[in-house]
Amino acid sequence: MPSRDHQMWLELIRLRPALAADLLDYVCKGLVPSSAHARMEPTDLSAHKPVSYHADAVVTLGKDQPELAVIVEVQLRRDPQKHLTWPAYVATARARLGCPTVLLVISPKPGVAGWARKPIDLGHPGLVLRPLVLGPDEVPVLTDGQTVPAPELAVLSAAVHGPGPDGPKVFETLLDCMKTIDVDRAQGLMDEVLAVLPRAARALLEGMMKTEAGYKSDFARRYFHEGKTEGKAEGQADMVLAVLSARGIVVPDEARARIVECTDLEQLVEWGRRAATAQSIDDVFDQ
Repeated sequence: MPSRDHQMWLELIRLRPALAADLLDYVCKGLVPSSAHARMEPTDLSAHKPVSYHADAVVTLGKDQPELAVIVEVQLRRDPQKHLTWPAYVATARARLGCPTVLLVISPKPGVAGWARKPIDLGHPGLVLRPLVLGPDEVPVLTDGQTVPAPELAVLSAAVHGPGPDGPKVFETLLDCMKTIDVDRAQGLMDEVLAVLPRAARALLEGMMKTEAGYKSDFARRYFHEGKTEGKAEGQADMVLAVLSARGIVVPDEARARIVECTDLEQLVEWGRRAATAQSIDDVFDQ
């Protein structure tokens, strides 16, 4: 069964097929038709029986007729078998849909992305498939002040870059995006990103959602019941300690007491942000 990390990308594309065009544009400028309408296509790329090929997702871009087909494959590990099936996907989709076809491989893992970029020599002179690959370096780091083309891109930015040093900034952008869309849609997108984040990053994002600023959005209230300020501070203190624990940072008893006894919610939020990148407990307090 595909993992949640694998399914998140595909679920976002199913919710908004044009996301495939956005991601393709990050990898290879100029391929996406102008003013193209995006639609999902059947993923069965079987050419004949008994062999059956199924891509992760197939999206066509165009107005009345498909002008470009994008085969989307989410790859979380190396799989030599894909070097045999990917060329078949492209050839079969092109024959069935009657339009130029590209292969877009998505991998949030740098090593796997590097493997996927290797050209696939089909044996016929000059016939080589060079997959277009969206790795972590191609996923934009969307931070405050940047234009976010679609909320789904903010979700992917948070999922890929949230565990890194830009985590607090991309999470702020994500939360700002969620306040601009329908509550049910926002809740579904937040479910996706929270499900794939590692523990420390998830704790940081949940802590930011629990702040008073976060509670101004309806979707945040769906996740957490509003309570007294003291209760919010207690919850945020737990989040700070969870982030530090997940990152393997030693918290002496004196420092733990300082965090637990703090009732200043803004201070706790700031400590939580520092904890996401701190190398020691001193980095949390001494700034």
